Amino acid sequence: MDRTSMMYKMYDKKGPKVAENFNKRGFEAYYCPTKEDALAKAISLIPEDHVVSWGGSVSINDIGLRPYVLEHRQVIDRDTAKTPEERQELLRQALVCDTYIMGTNAATEDGQLYNIDGTGNRVAALIFGPKQVIVLVGMNKVEPTLETAISRARTVASPMNMQRFSKKTPCAVTGMCADCNSPDSICNQMVRTRRCAPAGRIKVILVGENIGF
Repeated sequence: MDRTSMMYKMYDKKGPKVAENFNKRGFEAYYCPTKEDALAKAISLIPEDHVVSWGGSVSINDIGLRPYVLEHRQVIDRDTAKTPEERQELLRQALVCDTYIMGTNAATEDGQLYNIDGTGNRVAALIFGPKQVIVLVGMNKVEPTLETAISRARTVASPMNMQRFSKKTPCAVTGMCADCNSPDSICNQMVRTRRCAPAGRIKVILVGENIGF
């Protein structure tokens, strides 16, 4: 990877400042230039005896974190469920795991997270439950303001997730948000995390590459 490209130069300059802003808001934040650095940092933050679970996330797969914990940690994996009822029970159990790993739909330069969720299990864990939450944030998701972060979550992340899930919503057809009230909508819970309390519970790893969407 050529870290001399203009995009990576920008990420490497902005990333540490964004991490500093998250730290000012009570998060425990780090800037890692590469996916490999981010994976190593995330692993170092997860004690070997922790039970780990996760929300739906492309980012944790992009850096290799989900495959790692599946092999090296005890996990609560909803994908092992054999019935819808068992899946729901695993989702509930995940809310009291030791470490919860996830991505985010958007972040702001001044150190806030913004997420849209369908079922609500991911944002529920972010807010309360697991002992710690590790959030992987590609620098491609960092927006200048809360308003642009909300726009990104609604007009970029959500339509792309709908393509991934093959749901029947207007954005799945057009690629554009229609502020719909579709039964298949995943835009049900919209959560702004402006501070971390208790301090340090949420770990934010900013990655100087484009990960997730």
